Amino acid sequence: MLRFILLGPVQMVVDGAPLSGIAPRHRAVLAYLLLNAGRVIGIERLIDAMWGYDRPDTARSQIHASITAIRKVLRGAGVVGLLETRAGGYVAQPEPGQVDAQEFTELVAAGELRKALDLWSGEALEDVHAHYVTGVRELWNDRRLSAYERMVEGELAAGRHGDLLDELATQVAANPLREKLNGHLVVALHRAGRQPDALAAARAYRTALADDQGLDPGHAFTELERAVLADDPALRLAVPAPVAPRPPSPSTFLPYDIPDFSGRTAELERLADEHHNEHDGPAVVTIDGMAGIGKTALAVHVAHRLAARYPDGRLFIDLQAHTVGREPIDAAAALETLLRQLGVPADRIPVTPAERSALWRAELADRRVLAVLDNALDAEHVRPLLPGRSGTLVLITSRRRLVDLDGAQALSVDVLDEADAAELFERIVGERAHREPDAVREVLRLCGHLPLAIRISAARLLHRPRWTVSYLAGRLRDHRRLLDGVSAAFALSYEQLHEDEQRMFRLLGLVPGRDIDVCGAAALAGTSEDEAEELLEGLLDAHMLLQLEPGRYTFHDLLREHARSLAEDDGAVMRLLTYYLHRSRAAMDRLFPFTVGQREGIPQPVAPVAPIRDAAEAIAWLDAERSNIIATAVHGPEICLGMLALAMRPYLDRHAHHDDALTLHTLALRRSRVLGDPGVQARALTDLARTYWRLGEYERAEEHAHQALDACEEAGERARALLTLGNVALRRGRDEQAERYLKQALDLTRLGADTWGEANALGILALLLDRAGRPEEARRHLDLALALHRKVGDPAGEAVILDHLGVVLRRRGELAQARIRHAQAAAVYRTLGNTADEAAALNGLAEAADDPARAAEEHTTALALADLTRNRPEQARAHDGLARAHLALGHAEQAGEHGRLALGLYRELGVPDAEKVRNLLESTGESARQDHPAPVGS
Repeated sequence: MLRFILLGPVQMVVDGAPLSGIAPRHRAVLAYLLLNAGRVIGIERLIDAMWGYDRPDTARSQIHASITAIRKVLRGAGVVGLLETRAGGYVAQPEPGQVDAQEFTELVAAGELRKALDLWSGEALEDVHAHYVTGVRELWNDRRLSAYERMVEGELAAGRHGDLLDELATQVAANPLREKLNGHLVVALHRAGRQPDALAAARAYRTALADDQGLDPGHAFTELERAVLADDPALRLAVPAPVAPRPPSPSTFLPYDIPDFSGRTAELERLADEHHNEHDGPAVVTIDGMAGIGKTALAVHVAHRLAARYPDGRLFIDLQAHTVGREPIDAAAALETLLRQLGVPADRIPVTPAERSALWRAELADRRVLAVLDNALDAEHVRPLLPGRSGTLVLITSRRRLVDLDGAQALSVDVLDEADAAELFERIVGERAHREPDAVREVLRLCGHLPLAIRISAARLLHRPRWTVSYLAGRLRDHRRLLDGVSAAFALSYEQLHEDEQRMFRLLGLVPGRDIDVCGAAALAGTSEDEAEELLEGLLDAHMLLQLEPGRYTFHDLLREHARSLAEDDGAVMRLLTYYLHRSRAAMDRLFPFTVGQREGIPQPVAPVAPIRDAAEAIAWLDAERSNIIATAVHGPEICLGMLALAMRPYLDRHAHHDDALTLHTLALRRSRVLGDPGVQARALTDLARTYWRLGEYERAEEHAHQALDACEEAGERARALLTLGNVALRRGRDEQAERYLKQALDLTRLGADTWGEANALGILALLLDRAGRPEEARRHLDLALALHRKVGDPAGEAVILDHLGVVLRRRGELAQARIRHAQAAAVYRTLGNTADEAAALNGLAEAADDPARAAEEHTTALALADLTRNRPEQARAHDGLARAHLALGHAEQAGEHGRLALGLYRELGVPDAEKVRNLLESTGESARQDHPAPVGS
């Protein structure tokens, strides 16, 4: 196996032996491409990386020569396709486990720190010389030291201080100004009974820091020094907590293996033989073919046959790439499901797709797991889900051939041959099939030898004992002029349903969303929940519906299209939309009781709506139905859209579903203008204004807020529009204008006795007062706002005020108190699932940090959350903070990179922070060039 070594002298190694013939400049180019694996790197960027501003005239030709030389060495090692030329430049695409730097990152994410550190054979990029190397080497060496410090922290907690002393002393000698490392040495010496030596080590660090940088140690180190001097009992080794037993191996998540599975003998033998012997690494098999061909049935059947060889887990996920009306499940969501199936607790699953992918590979590293990835879109869809080095088998099904999935074994599945098709039919039908072989062949021909069509037709015959196969064939022939292929089987199955089941089947074809529950189906059909459940279960038994999750029903893609072809709307979608309206209102009343008054204009339902017991049930229902509700609003009747938008707005806003909010509020606005309803129009405009403000689209926010003021006379909506205008003006540095808007909003909320609105206005106004040099007045506003939010019972509102308090305290220099408030706010947001605002609290936490390393870590976490929710203001704030933190740490290249990203975002937002970042970049000699690539997620 070919491996690339970057954590030491840069080299390519095949089966343990380094490859020769790679010049230093070529190694520099190779290392840069590998560090940016998966990204297309343009030649100008490569030239900048190699020489910076001091580029030779021959730079371009030298890059071409390096690429040619690298490819020659790779071909000599039998590697093709790893380094590709694209329209925009070059891209390196190593396999998982080929690059030691990537393996290091995955091992650290999995907590295998000693194993990660053992990968290092020197300094990162030790023998490479290029413009980019210094900054990258510092970054990776810092990651190495951070991992070492984490490992030592665990070793100390485990009582192995004696074993660490020599190693720690060596590391401190090499890194004398690293505070955490020195602190670990002091603790180890103290626990070893060497208090004088511990104090001497602390004094040595204090002296070195003063001599080199003119600084004193941080607060934590000073407290440690004091504790050692006082022989504080808190420094002694705590009694270890009992070790929790490892959870049992995960249960199988494979779907039911149908007992009448037939045929596919060659495919089964190939798949079984492929994995009969032990494998050094993961095996990936793709199974492709048309819809209804039996890809999933084959994959599940193979998985059950091979299950005993994979004792650590048998996993399954439907990626929904070819599911009508649904977007494919993205890598982040798929990885969360797979990690949960492996038994990883929710609080250990990280936020970003890259971190989830790293954890997934790390969890699989020492396990033998079988995973079925069903219904994939293309190679890129599943690439993040592939394991690294492990004994894992991955079966992937797709309608497309995944020809560009390197290393995968491809298996294309065709329709059943006549013998296998007949076997399937006979196994379902039984003896009757043997009596009429010619009729069986005719039925199979009419079904196009498609397994799904054969199965549905045979099931009908099985349950009709007076039918003959010839009679079945005749019925199928009668439908040939109207329906082709599988549709013929669908039509026949439909005819054999009870009349009420037929009606339910047709009505389900009208549903714009992906799936439905019993309550929704009851509303759709205008029947009771008990009757609806009986009909759904009957359709499920007849193979006309699927149940992928308990209590939720959906179609196979082809059956959905058939149901739509039969459907006529008798007001069913209107009934479904009305159900969604009233159920949403009930959920909002549970989640946001302090805004019940805003929904008083929604009429009570004519038919009872199932109650929602608590907040957890409300969130679960909204999360399950959100995409269905939006799809029904978009494709259903244009009625009650204003009320639906009113009901859904607090959930869509607080949980950062801003795209759905824009869709729903825009529909409400369009409909209100057609109907001439000024109240709904004003409300839709204020909701759109707030959503655009949340997204950082300030000009659109102002435009819609001003339109709302022009259209609205109702005090509450005017106050909301003014609050948005005040927020935008505050963000853009127009303080006088902001104060005018905010005071008007505050007056309106008080006139209307709107306690919740008053608390919001006070909180924003407090930030303005603090910025104007009136901190005491700001503090009074915040104290009152906090009391009001607690009075109405709004925990998210409390978190907003706690976050604002952190800002005010930080500006007054009370960093410790500021961090407490920001941490409290972040904890509340995390509990509520409010990711977008958690990013703001974490940015505030980082800004109040007295340690640039800690600030960088917290800004990085905030950036991941902001990227996830497309929160551009907090993305910019995180990049700004990272630039300043890295500058303080001496990482000039990283500081410049984050600074340019922050500058680009601030310019897009049109806020004065751009000038501050531009000055920062100029002071460090970094260019703020306009042509820098746009940040991810912007």
